[in-house]
Amino acid sequence: MFQPRPAPPPPEEPALFSARDLDDHRPALIAHAYRMTASASDADDAVQDAMVRAWRARERFRGESSLRTWLLRIVTRTSLDLLAKRQPRLRPTDLGWPGTTHDELEVRGRSAWVEPIADAEVLDPSLSPEEALASRRHLRLAFVAALQRLPARQRAVLLLADGCGWRAPEIADTLGMTPAAVNSALQRARATLGGAGGDGSDGSAGFAPDPLEPAQARLLDAYLAAFEAYDVDALLAVLREDVTLCMPPYALWLRGHADVRAWLLGRGIGCRGSRLLRVAANGTCAFGQYRPGGSGGAYLPWSLILLETDGGKITSIIHFLDAPALFPRMGLPERLPPLG
Repeated sequence: MFQPRPAPPPPEEPALFSARDLDDHRPALIAHAYRMTASASDADDAVQDAMVRAWRARERFRGESSLRTWLLRIVTRTSLDLLAKRQPRLRPTDLGWPGTTHDELEVRGRSAWVEPIADAEVLDPSLSPEEALASRRHLRLAFVAALQRLPARQRAVLLLADGCGWRAPEIADTLGMTPAAVNSALQRARATLGGAGGDGSDGSAGFAPDPLEPAQARLLDAYLAAFEAYDVDALLAVLREDVTLCMPPYALWLRGHADVRAWLLGRGIGCRGSRLLRVAANGTCAFGQYRPGGSGGAYLPWSLILLETDGGKITSIIHFLDAPALFPRMGLPERLPPLG
């Protein structure tokens, strides 16, 4: 008796995106994960995990939302998974009162500190000037550090609502919450950051300098010239009276002209003769610091310097001393040749 052949299974529908499409969204995903985790390396891990999950589930993506929205949902979840195993990252200035130049230098591990990130990793070159400006503002170190004061889920709600423009039901679906719970968490998060200075700062640190603004560019030029000349008087002239100085991984931080002068001319004297290279980091102009001491007169990586400014003066200086890890990420050379 004739037996008809069973009908072949319907062909799988082709995925609506390619690996190249995923990579196109990587800067935005890294930026979101960085704001969540305050760590470039943790952001890498969260995004890589999300990319793997997205690729494995690509046949289930049917385009009901944009690809970026779908990916942001996954990255938010992988970031929360990672944060469940971590303590919140801080800046030394978040630890308590300033120290003195005679205090012991307590070292804390890399995972304790808010990390900087290169603009090249997180700024999408296709953004309009207005969008790029907003993105840079939300990368400033003081803002990212302030976000870490929030519980991780509140942080996610705030970033998805205010950073991505999502509505409460969409956030609720992503985080396994009710819309009412999302609105409550958003209100608490905004209140916490508002009490910290409205824009996420601590009310004293100032703002990341915009190197495209003429006055800010002159201030950065003056800092660079004074530091390379190691002219402490000229350096203090561009610092606000209550300037803060810190040097992760050391927990010590200093405040005010007197202690900054004492440090530069005392325990920090090894920075005399340094050279600085500009680099774009955290939405502003940072400096890679190279100290003399290499073979043949070469200059060797020492720190990545980030500044905050207010009212035409520098209010905060952070020297990130993990140069071996940071300089390659920033695209900075491993040494500078001798002058001459």
